[in-house]
Amino acid sequence: MRRCKLVGIPAFEGAGRRGCDMGPAALRAAGILGSLSALGYDVSDEGDLARPSPPKLGCAFPGMKFLPEVAGWIRAASECAFAASADGVPVFLGGDHCISAGTLTGMSRRAASEGRDLFVLWLDAHPDFHTLRTSISGNLHGTPVAYASGLSGFDGAFPPPAVPIKTENIAMMGLRSVDRAEKQALHTAGMTIFDMRAIDEIGVARLLETFLKRVRDADGALHISLDVDVLDPTIAPGVGTAVPGGITVREAHLIMEMLHDSGLVRSIDIVELNPFLDDRGKSALLLVDLLGSLMGRRVMADRHFDRAG
Repeated sequence: MRRCKLVGIPAFEGAGRRGCDMGPAALRAAGILGSLSALGYDVSDEGDLARPSPPKLGCAFPGMKFLPEVAGWIRAASECAFAASADGVPVFLGGDHCISAGTLTGMSRRAASEGRDLFVLWLDAHPDFHTLRTSISGNLHGTPVAYASGLSGFDGAFPPPAVPIKTENIAMMGLRSVDRAEKQALHTAGMTIFDMRAIDEIGVARLLETFLKRVRDADGALHISLDVDVLDPTIAPGVGTAVPGGITVREAHLIMEMLHDSGLVRSIDIVELNPFLDDRGKSALLLVDLLGSLMGRRVMADRHFDRAG
């Protein structure tokens, strides 16, 4: 029987507002454990990580909000990701997106221990490619990709990644809100960008398949980081960083179904759910539904198309 682990990481500090710390509880209340069990998984709920003690930092970064607290979460989440991935597929329940600075580095270390490269599919309206020196808002949920890929600008605050992720192994899908500093950094980073214009013009299936082929050809391990705000806020309002014009329900399910069919997914983040901003659990229920598609639920047992003529 396939094994799946649920791990709550109830951080709110990266988003700078309360609410995301209740995300793991909302996903559990929406039936995440039962949904996975019904698909034949041996599911264990590992509970929530305890709030770590903030470390003493070796450098000051004025304007960065909750910097010691986020540094503590990153250390804890990284160790947790490495340990939880030893014998199963971990699903990390956020919490805001700062937790991915830890899950990414922990999973990259795990992939390296297996002799593989980690690839990342970043499903988000934002690239989260700021460093501590470029962030204007000071909200540290905007930094995990830059940190995990080894960019400079974190020394003295966050622990150096043991195995930085190659930027060419990262694909971002659903982008529609990119700051100027991030835009400049992304131009030189060499990662794959599927913004909403590309999705509108080409479609998610063709775009995603090109990336999955690269992962497959490299025998890579694939980490999925799903931010609620990649979805259009009309279908998923429970997020503090809503951006109009996002991915639709059908596009999201297609992405998840293709990821399952690939057989490449090694670990998953579900982040930025803020139940205080949700509408009667609408976002939490949709996220649980999408995870079901990612983990193998189908309308039909096998793909079947009737073609006339």
